[in-house]
Amino acid sequence: MPKTYVLDTNVLLHNPQALFAFQENSVVLPLAVIEELDEQKRRQDEIGRNARIVARQLDEMRQKGRLSEGVDLPRGGAIRIELNHSEFAEGFPDILDLSKPDNRILGVAWNLKQDGVEPVILVSKDLNLRLKADVLGIPAEDLLNDKVDFETLYRGYRELLLEAEDIDSFYRDGALYLGKRRRAYPHQFFVAKCRENPSLSALGRWSEGVLRPLNHLEGECMGIKPRNKEQRFALDLLLDDAIKIVTLAGAAGTGKTLLALAAGLERVMEDKSFDRLLVTRPVVPMGNDLGYLPGEKEDKLRPWMQPIYDNLAYLFRGYPVPGGGRGGKVFGPEEYLLSQGLLEMEALTYLRGRSIPRQFIICDEAQNLTPHMVKTLITRVGEGSKIVFTGDPEQIDHPYLDAASNGLTVLVERMKTEDLAGHVTLLKGERSAVAELGARAL
Repeated sequence: MPKTYVLDTNVLLHNPQALFAFQENSVVLPLAVIEELDEQKRRQDEIGRNARIVARQLDEMRQKGRLSEGVDLPRGGAIRIELNHSEFAEGFPDILDLSKPDNRILGVAWNLKQDGVEPVILVSKDLNLRLKADVLGIPAEDLLNDKVDFETLYRGYRELLLEAEDIDSFYRDGALYLGKRRRAYPHQFFVAKCRENPSLSALGRWSEGVLRPLNHLEGECMGIKPRNKEQRFALDLLLDDAIKIVTLAGAAGTGKTLLALAAGLERVMEDKSFDRLLVTRPVVPMGNDLGYLPGEKEDKLRPWMQPIYDNLAYLFRGYPVPGGGRGGKVFGPEEYLLSQGLLEMEALTYLRGRSIPRQFIICDEAQNLTPHMVKTLITRVGEGSKIVFTGDPEQIDHPYLDAASNGLTVLVERMKTEDLAGHVTLLKGERSAVAELGARAL
């Protein structure tokens, strides 16, 4: 049975293509949604951009007929704008303040339901609005077409039980042909264990039906050595130039950012494989924002980049850094690297339109990116560049993203079958015993 979906504004601000995501069903936009889109269209960020995209799409549909009466969508179904958003059928709670757009949107869904339109479903990324809809007996759901099943998200590795002679052959020949006996994703890692003797094991990486040893099993970067098997897997991807997109997910303290920075500096400073290390992070505050910050762009970025500076200080511990900083101060590691043109810090806002060749790019805290922001960043990657995304999908500060819909999770799922991409989920915290306890117990 065709359904009628009433869309909240935040759905369209999150994904402007949501207008076309409901197949043969009807889409209803309350007039309050158009008002809210109009308020957001002047913003110079992704929210403003999405509001303008939706407005242009609706304007194109207007050429086919009156939107208040309904217009067919190109992929099936129809869309219409509901003009009545202030007078509601009997039974709508008086306690709901109609000066709030959310309540007027809820009221439109209520009216349709009272008029006998069934089934009516409210689609919103606002949890509280979904709760209010549920109280009124109106089915409500989040936008589902851009979500990934986080519980079964690809980890990048798995265990493999083999016979003792297979493991002996793996160590003796430096490869083990598995062929059709096993299926795996490109660059998937395996922890191979002997059936008869579990203490006999090996770490390998899948490549076209062959299990091969890690290229950097005992490697180190900038004095950093991997402390567990997941970190060994991550370093193997980070140092492999054939893999252009690397995603590292894991809880706080598992070493995602530190490993990425260490590998990037090694490839830039020692191997000269890249001209520069470019580091970017989304500017999404945890808690209340501090407001505008004084100074030049570098000064404004410093609070957001402080975790990067902390990791650089750790990597350069024991390394002499030349003096001669600003105002006669001694250089910090980041100032030295910046002055030598080896490091660039940039806000995501300023990356649109750029082409970035021969650079090792790190996007930290990628769980706070939308899938569209991830796409925008990847399409900036030029010839000879490599890009690394790090983040914790369970530690999200963005108001309309969750573990199943953020850009990092979607990227992992979409790229797992691609030869140019590799992924590892890091599990064990290595920052400190305190950090590990906090990540596990809290």
